[in-house]
Amino acid sequence: MDTKMYGTAKLTARREPWMDALLANPARCQQLIETYGSPVNVHEFSAMERNAAELRSMAEMHDVDFQIYFARKANKTLGAIEAATRVGCGVDVASFNELQQCLDRGVPAKRIIVTAAVKSRALLELAITAGVTVSLDNETELREALAVAHSCGQQLNAALRLAVAHPSIPPTRFGLLGAKWLDLLSRLDAKAAVVIEGIHFHLNGYEAQARSLGITEALGLIRTLKTMGQRPSFVDMGGGIPMSYLEDGAQWQDFWAALGQLPEGDESLTWKSDRFGSFGEAPASGVYPYHQELTRGAWLHEVLAHEASGQSATVAAALRTEQVQLRCEPGRSLLDGCGLTLAEVAFTKERSDGMPLVGLHMNRTQCRSTSADFLVDPVLVHAQKVRGERSH
Repeated sequence: MDTKMYGTAKLTARREPWMDALLANPARCQQLIETYGSPVNVHEFSAMERNAAELRSMAEMHDVDFQIYFARKANKTLGAIEAATRVGCGVDVASFNELQQCLDRGVPAKRIIVTAAVKSRALLELAITAGVTVSLDNETELREALAVAHSCGQQLNAALRLAVAHPSIPPTRFGLLGAKWLDLLSRLDAKAAVVIEGIHFHLNGYEAQARSLGITEALGLIRTLKTMGQRPSFVDMGGGIPMSYLEDGAQWQDFWAALGQLPEGDESLTWKSDRFGSFGEAPASGVYPYHQELTRGAWLHEVLAHEASGQSATVAAALRTEQVQLRCEPGRSLLDGCGLTLAEVAFTKERSDGMPLVGLHMNRTQCRSTSADFLVDPVLVHAQKVRGERSH
């Protein structure tokens, strides 16, 4: 294993002991690639329990009723469902297949929430028939879900997706303002057909204070819904719980400082001098923050300890007063340390201008997140010669 393979500015990935053990075993790495092809995603889910425990211990410290729902869209492997349920998490699903897979594996309906941005009729039928809570985004979804519930002879268990109205939070395409939900429910006279289980919201970014503001607003909506005969029992603040791919925050800052100082067209740091939309020393907003100071438990403390403007109570105290459960839907931060990708070197050559290139048996869609970036240095494993003279 060659740990000296890095770019002009180091971005050394944080690794678990099981990863180091695998990378130090070239024969095993080669065996995995020869058995499953390249690339191969290797999962080991023991870190998930630690990650969940970090969040739970902080909620317990604040005496807050708390539940984690694993965001299934973060990783499609079926093993992630089993690992999440094994450590006591529910599952957040975003498609028909994701829901069906959870139900097939015995995940209880009460431990599943459907949060798909767009919901097919088939997804609504499966969720409502199974008794799964559906996060509703708008009037059209509510009307269609009510129609499905009526045709199935079932009750609609719903969470209202709230568009947080605080002026410090940018406008969102997710959900409706609280006042619009209240007006809609009163006009539809939906009380007998829909049970509002809770309030759900989705925010971009990773700021703890934004979640605090969202929870506070959601609690206000819950109080009003209770006067209408509903009994919402939870606030779900969605995902966006921070984690770090890098141990060293200085490396992250150094990378952006170096990128900002490179002359135009200089490819010594990024392919084709890609600036990722940044023109200074600060990380670009569209790039996942590979290092964050506050992650998981420490971040959740900031959320729960926040006191809203004009109020003396913390968010945690408000949740306790209203007897409301706080839920979250982590993806990356729950999977942190649970996987790596092995890819076989296909060739080395030079570009027409002499730039050295290394080609892999892997395309770029297999080596990226939802962003266009992949900002950790690879680890080169020198495989042993096997089957005559073949080596990688």
